[in-house]
Amino acid sequence: MRRLDLRPRVALAFAAFGAAIACLMALSLYMATHDLGMRLIDETLSAELDDFFARRERNPHSLPPRTVTLHGYITSASDSTRELPEYLAPLPPGRHDLMVGASTYRVAVADRDESRYYFLYDTSLQHRREERFLLLVAISILAIVLISAVGGFWLVGGVIAPVTELARKVKDRSPDLWSLRLADAFAQDEVGELAHAFDLHLSRLRAFMERERAFTADLSHELRTSLAVILGATEILMSDDALSDKQRARVERVERAARDMAEMGSALLLMAREERALALDEQAPVAEVVTEAVEKHRFLLKNKPIQLVVRVDPALRLAVDRGLLFIAVANLIRNAFAYTEQGEIHILLEGNTLTIRDTGRGLRARQADALLPRHLTQHQGAGIGLTLVKRICERFGWGFSLEGQEGIGTTAMMRFAV
Repeated sequence: MRRLDLRPRVALAFAAFGAAIACLMALSLYMATHDLGMRLIDETLSAELDDFFARRERNPHSLPPRTVTLHGYITSASDSTRELPEYLAPLPPGRHDLMVGASTYRVAVADRDESRYYFLYDTSLQHRREERFLLLVAISILAIVLISAVGGFWLVGGVIAPVTELARKVKDRSPDLWSLRLADAFAQDEVGELAHAFDLHLSRLRAFMERERAFTADLSHELRTSLAVILGATEILMSDDALSDKQRARVERVERAARDMAEMGSALLLMAREERALALDEQAPVAEVVTEAVEKHRFLLKNKPIQLVVRVDPALRLAVDRGLLFIAVANLIRNAFAYTEQGEIHILLEGNTLTIRDTGRGLRARQADALLPRHLTQHQGAGIGLTLVKRICERFGWGFSLEGQEGIGTTAMMRFAV
């Protein structure tokens, strides 16, 4: 019932209520009809017995009745077996229900003047009438259930119209219209109170979003300013010819970390936007992004006995933000480069699937099963890399899988939704 809409649920409730009432009424009517029929039969038997006793007094040789529905038998002390069927012999005085073959009888047994009288009334016709009556009652119940369901479905349309209207307004309400009050469109009743509750909730949510937007904007500005200062300083240091090779390597490391932080911040800000803010008309070339990520992180392979194989299909283009695509691809490539000490790394872009396979340290089983809870990557200490990759894939409907064994290697696979 909870999976159905409100209107069918109310209609079913009407039908169930109508069925319950109809069944109670039908049961009561059937029991009353059956009781009335049995009373009439018993009164008929009593009248026939009284009439036969009167005729017997006038004519002791009078015979008991023998009609289609009524049969009579007499036994006395002088002749206790004359014409008496065996199924009647054990019956004591009173009223009894008896079934002989396919026929049913109502039996009246009475003692008078040292004689016992047996009168049988054939109730088969009465039972057939009751069966027909039950069929009619069943048809009536079905008709009542159907009428209740149709009537309930029709009536509830008007009853729940305000609720349906409120649900439609809430469903179609965009963030731009959150400032408009829902309660103004409804009466001061239960639905109006519900609309007022929605207004209060939306106002609190809007205030929270405004605070978060302001916080994000301020933080982004301050972070970008600091990173710009760091990058400017590293650029000045890199132009100094007096730096030794060791010092220059350290400055380059600082510069790479600052640029990575800037890219990560941009990705997180993009992920925090609405879906429509990410809808782009431009097509990002996946092959160029993969090649750029490989060249950017090639320094991680320096002095390592690693064979790097890169095969990309230049035809694949995606309608996504290039920065987010680069962040996702670069994270996987950086992990493969950083945690592979020797062996091979294969980067393959075939069709709509990017596969990065390495022979590095691999994944522990519990890490692969958990599929990257927050702050967990191939090895502890790599930040939120794979978590961010997973979130980017979920945002755009891409498939993402990570498989591997510790000490053997890791295979990361992204299936783009074209």
